[in-house]
Amino acid sequence: MTTGVWLVGARGNIATTAMVGARAIAHGVIDTTGMVTGRAPCDALDLVPTNSLVFGGHDIQTERVVATAKRLSERNGVPDRDTLDAVRDDLDEIDERIETGTARNCGQAVAELADEATLEDALPLREIADRIRADYADFASKNDLERVVIINVASSEPLPADPEKYDSIEAIEYALDEDEPLPASSLYAYAALADGHPFVNFTPNAANALGGLRELAERKGVPHMGKDGKTGETLMKSALAPMFAGRNLRVRSWEGHNILGNKDGKVLEDDANKAGKLASKGGVLDGILDEDLHNRVRIDYTPALGDWKTAWDDIRFRGFLDTDMKLQFTWEGSDSALAAPLILDLARLLAFADERGESGLQRHLASFFKAPLGVDEHDLSKQFGMLEEYVEAHAAQPTAVGAEGDDD
Repeated sequence: MTTGVWLVGARGNIATTAMVGARAIAHGVIDTTGMVTGRAPCDALDLVPTNSLVFGGHDIQTERVVATAKRLSERNGVPDRDTLDAVRDDLDEIDERIETGTARNCGQAVAELADEATLEDALPLREIADRIRADYADFASKNDLERVVIINVASSEPLPADPEKYDSIEAIEYALDEDEPLPASSLYAYAALADGHPFVNFTPNAANALGGLRELAERKGVPHMGKDGKTGETLMKSALAPMFAGRNLRVRSWEGHNILGNKDGKVLEDDANKAGKLASKGGVLDGILDEDLHNRVRIDYTPALGDWKTAWDDIRFRGFLDTDMKLQFTWEGSDSALAAPLILDLARLLAFADERGESGLQRHLASFFKAPLGVDEHDLSKQFGMLEEYVEAHAAQPTAVGAEGDDD
């Protein structure tokens, strides 16, 4: 019996890179650099081994995982050719466990990515959710899995017009029965939580952030967390902003300009799909820099960059004697290589929580997210402290299924 990881968006860049990395670790081709669980303090926990994770997923595209990995290797150099050759057969095997997903209520930009008929065609919302649940169950059964962790790494979708409308389980169930515009991310989250599968939302999408789904997780005793993985410019913000606050340097403006060239960047050209991403990237300064400041984030699609992304930040601040000063930095990184190890970390940590009967929001995982659910603290060092406290409390404890968890 082992742990399965079901990736929503399984043929995308991030999911592919995560699966390549996990299998490369299994073959001894790479080490765990970039994985939080690969070093202290998390290595003190009795986590499921990375090399034992079994992968499957949903996608609306038909390009095989190997083809995605080859394209990433040829265009971006990540993974390198030797690593890809070492895991090629593994990726072909994983591809047989990827099912057709849904782009329901994801906006035109995402719908245009679909290569074939998706689950939403001519089906009511309830039936789509039931089919997703069946896919999760079949994956667990056919692969003799003890548990399945669902992780959403799909493209950004428009946020619900009235998310508070779905603040109860009853409202969610009504929306499913009446074909209301619940987004695909929330369908995947509902299917997971309803059947007791730990769930992670690595995107800025609504997913498990809806109040009714958080209530469902609490009622079912399921651990979950999100939203929007923190991997680049926002990671820097959450580290630098506390420095200014701690030194009583008054930040007057913080301009951030991001460019990226992959499919996610193309989707973010659509203003409706971009809105959630902009909110999570800009909101990280709230609560750290409490004075009024000009805070703006831009995201632009630049095809020539491929899977690489660049961010330029311009910070204007005032110090002693009303001295105006500035800090400027450039962040360049491989989008998928930054995100993929965190996917593996979250799979291992959610499996750990589930094994111990913990449920509700896993607030100690706040450092992984731009807009961590249930957590107002954005100071990166303090978020790391939350994880360290969790590890310290659990490293020496035996498994205690049914123990009281961190409920909403």
